[in-house]
Amino acid sequence: MTLQTRLAAGTALAMLMTSTPVAAQVQGQAPDNAALQRQIDELKAQVQALTVALSANKAASPVAVAPAPAGEAAPAALAAAPAPPVATPVSAAPKAKAWYEKLSLRGYTQMRYNAFLSGDDSAPSGQSRLRSVHDGSISDRGGFSLRRARLVLQGDVSDRVSLYLQSDFASAVNNQAGSERREGFVQLRDAYADVFLDDAKSWRVRFGQSKVPFGWENMQSSSNRLTLDRSDAINSAVPSERDLGIVGYYTPPSVQKIWDRLGHDGQKLFGNYGAFGVGVFNGQGTNRTEQNRGLMKVAFATWPFELDGLGDAFEGQVFEIGGSAMMNDVQPELRSGGVSAIAYDDDRVGLHAMLYPQPFGIQAEWNWGKGPEFDLGSQSIETKKLRGGYVQMMYRLPTDSIGALMPYGRWQHYRGGWKASTNAPRLETDEFELGVEWQPWKALEFTFAYARMKRAEADERRTGRAEGDLIRTQVQWNY
Repeated sequence: MTLQTRLAAGTALAMLMTSTPVAAQVQGQAPDNAALQRQIDELKAQVQALTVALSANKAASPVAVAPAPAGEAAPAALAAAPAPPVATPVSAAPKAKAWYEKLSLRGYTQMRYNAFLSGDDSAPSGQSRLRSVHDGSISDRGGFSLRRARLVLQGDVSDRVSLYLQSDFASAVNNQAGSERREGFVQLRDAYADVFLDDAKSWRVRFGQSKVPFGWENMQSSSNRLTLDRSDAINSAVPSERDLGIVGYYTPPSVQKIWDRLGHDGQKLFGNYGAFGVGVFNGQGTNRTEQNRGLMKVAFATWPFELDGLGDAFEGQVFEIGGSAMMNDVQPELRSGGVSAIAYDDDRVGLHAMLYPQPFGIQAEWNWGKGPEFDLGSQSIETKKLRGGYVQMMYRLPTDSIGALMPYGRWQHYRGGWKASTNAPRLETDEFELGVEWQPWKALEFTFAYARMKRAEADERRTGRAEGDLIRTQVQWNY
């Protein structure tokens, strides 16, 4: 029995006792039958009232008073009794979420179609055909292709630990049946945990397979990048952008505040990889077994500056500048089979700068260094100099009627080896791309571009450079 029920019962019993008529006993006289019957009727009415009051209290409602028998008035004490108080429910403490309830699932898919307008889509044996190390669907066969089909699982499993897992369901594998290329294989892209060293989450240490902090464009997600592909020169440092290792990042609150404002404004950021980053990685590349005891050492720094103090023309503008450096020893795959027994120097430095488009913007990167490259004269791999980068201009046009439009133009240049391909062939790239990205809704993006390419094919058995004009298209849906 609850406390309320006990109080109600006690109250009703007390009223019953105080209101019970005392048998009229006149000195020397006994009560008559009519008086006794009247007292019995009153007792029945009070018992009935008590029963109703107890039932009403259980339903958390005021005590009801049963009506007296016909012709009789209810006892005054019972009729005037206040209703028992209703208890205020005590809210239970919210149950803490389990770690798996804090995870989120998201991703994106990119479908492309490339069409040659003119150029060397094919060539005799030993001569370069127009091909790209970034898009295998640029060929004389054409057709649609799935460039990426990514799925990301991420979340904070505790106040100090966050996890990130990404796979690509559109990877290709060669030599499964002779020389036939097979599509649609699943490949691990990211698998890491962030450990935050302070409550503000300004300091973090990342363990696992993740992006190597070299180059601004390399770290920017392909779902967020404006151009269809990364530049040859910057991406040659870390093809596929990832490796297995440990890296530490630091982001001052003042810098994070600027990036948060830019992100809220819809700018295409490079992701939160810190204003400063220092790390060590295996150095062989994504999903490749380490071949030597040496580790890749890498450092990165970037800093945004708000330009509002320069006048009304620069209100809201942000200029960002930074650089990165890498020291590594890498052993490329050989045409004869296996991996090179020689570890080649793979060192470089790079600079980046950008003016975020508000509405006009400029983005540029350049790097210099040395790395493995196949030498035609000696028919062997040697350590040689490399250099290259890109300059990109863009204009941002957000509209309320048709969505966001962002036209752009990019020129890129590269001279150096491509260590991710067999025998580390030399690339000689000069390319101009003019395009526009249209995002009618956040879940859907279209990119249309014209590209004028002049490239050496990434195959040391072919010589010269191929040229061509292409129309390139892509549709991306986000989920």
